[in-house]
Amino acid sequence: MNAANSNGALLEVRDLVKHFPVFGLLRRKVGAVRALDGISLDIRRGETLGLVGESGSGKSTAARTILRLLEPTGGQVIFDGQDITAASRKALRSIRPRMQMVFQDPYASLNPRKTAGSTVIEALEVNRIGTASERRRRVAELFELVGLSPRLRNRYPHEFSGGQRQRIGIARALATEPHFIIADEAISALDVSIQAQIVNLLDDLKQQLELTYLFISHDLSMVRHISDRVAVLYLGKVAELGASQDVWERPLHPYTLALLSAVPVPDPVRESQRERIVLSGDPPDPAAPPSGCRFHTRCAFATDLCHTDEPVLRDLGAPQAPHMVACHHAERIRGSHGTGKGITP
Repeated sequence: MNAANSNGALLEVRDLVKHFPVFGLLRRKVGAVRALDGISLDIRRGETLGLVGESGSGKSTAARTILRLLEPTGGQVIFDGQDITAASRKALRSIRPRMQMVFQDPYASLNPRKTAGSTVIEALEVNRIGTASERRRRVAELFELVGLSPRLRNRYPHEFSGGQRQRIGIARALATEPHFIIADEAISALDVSIQAQIVNLLDDLKQQLELTYLFISHDLSMVRHISDRVAVLYLGKVAELGASQDVWERPLHPYTLALLSAVPVPDPVRESQRERIVLSGDPPDPAAPPSGCRFHTRCAFATDLCHTDEPVLRDLGAPQAPHMVACHHAERIRGSHGTGKGITP
């Protein structure tokens, strides 16, 4: 049994690092933007892991580094028991059909000079899947699968709505029959009325095709709807990771508390009684992250310990439901849940 099967994980990310060099005069390296600084997480077969955080937290960099669209600076990505960070280009060619991505902007990710059908069939041609007639049949099947009429395959991207273009992007991702799909802000460029349709489509396809997702979004309500577990990313580090319901109902990190307090509640009475947490300032510069806990510059709970010692990611959940958090004061936050007194520093 391979390593991935032994713990039920299809994808294992171990201490993944991605630094972008910063050059000064004469092209000398003077520093690095630490976009990812050692994240570790597993994604189990058949589950959806939501990845949330502010803009600049490293979500999209994580997606592209996991797929090796960006070369990692360090760490490991193990897909179905195979370390793809050490794989050759030839080996990657055989792995990539099983790992696909749905991009944020459905218009920018489609070639405006190619028809919708040509865009989808290209994935089959590149990977040498099927004969010409089989590819045409496969395209028709994929269009129907994502809720589009096959008769639309000869139209160009500008002739479709935003939601339809994203359905084409999903069809392209499904063309190679992948096991794992990263949806990188796949709904953020769409109208609110269309977002729910795309999320429900992804959820239906997951059940129908037994897919595994990494769902990246800043829309926490959508992440809660579709995700089995949630990872909260802050300045290139995992701040909290646990079951979706646990993270939403019993958050343990001050950053998670702040993110959740910004999510609107449809009940006016509950909304008026809710405690709001407003973070001061902007996230620190990832080229020069603060010492100790990276969140301490904006955290109302911060103490001297937070300024000097970086918290490790530790488990404060139940034996069968791990709830990981990187905070020195997580027990204090956990003890405040259910008291009716709110959570105060």
